[in-house]
Amino acid sequence: MYQLLTDSAVDLPYQTLADNQVDFVSMHVDIAGQNYDDDLEHHFDLAHFYQQIANGVMPSTAQINIGQFVEFFKPYVVTKTPLLYLGFSSGLSGTFNSAVQARAILLEDYPDAQIYLVDSLAASCGQGLMLLDAIDKKAAGMSITELTDWLTTNRLRYRQWFTVDDLNYLYHGGRVSRTSAAVGSLLHIKPVMDVDTAGHLRVVKKARSRRKSLEMLAANTVATLAEPTTPRILIATTQAEDAANVVREQILRQVPGAQISLQHIGPTIGSHTGLGCVAVFSLGNTERQ
Repeated sequence: MYQLLTDSAVDLPYQTLADNQVDFVSMHVDIAGQNYDDDLEHHFDLAHFYQQIANGVMPSTAQINIGQFVEFFKPYVVTKTPLLYLGFSSGLSGTFNSAVQARAILLEDYPDAQIYLVDSLAASCGQGLMLLDAIDKKAAGMSITELTDWLTTNRLRYRQWFTVDDLNYLYHGGRVSRTSAAVGSLLHIKPVMDVDTAGHLRVVKKARSRRKSLEMLAANTVATLAEPTTPRILIATTQAEDAANVVREQILRQVPGAQISLQHIGPTIGSHTGLGCVAVFSLGNTERQ
């Protein structure tokens, strides 16, 4: 038996992880001078957090450090429990590198420890969808080495399409340039973005209206589905449930059997998207390029 681990950038409900015996380590968020742990809404008040953003407060985030990972991994290492950590994209955070360094430190004292790390090259429910698939495959009897190989081999098949309502948050977080944010806001451009092969955000298309950007999310998702009949799709949002439901209905009109669940984007990712983000996650029929 082995232990699945992840971090709170996964943006799945706390109870989902608890029910499936998946442990996680918390990212850190600072807003209005207060530091919080992103604990998947177990204690963190996400509604209050987003109300502060609505009031104009700009949050910031901090990666998980090496020491945290040592403490996170160590109980499993000490009990000789093999562990598989599925982490937040190294293209968006130094968190995964902290996990790599923590592994090296632990192996100095516990050379026989089985510590497997997979860089999801994904964010939010893209990482979350990978974790749900990992849970299913572990339950079906896949070994830790087989699952590590499967996740690594298939991670670029996970498609992540999203749009934001305000580019200034992506600029503040260093994800787009000042010029792109200014021009986009001036022209009311709504970018359709995804995650590239290195786990970085990129603009794929530019829509001239919110409605058009939502249509693109649905169309791009449907066009690349690996399982075209009953795919598992996650839609996540930062307080734009109406828009998320528009995308959901558009997908269902084309794929009536799709199993779609709506999720909250947590404070780690939401700090960089602002309010109004809608994101769609699915397993694609080919790798993203």
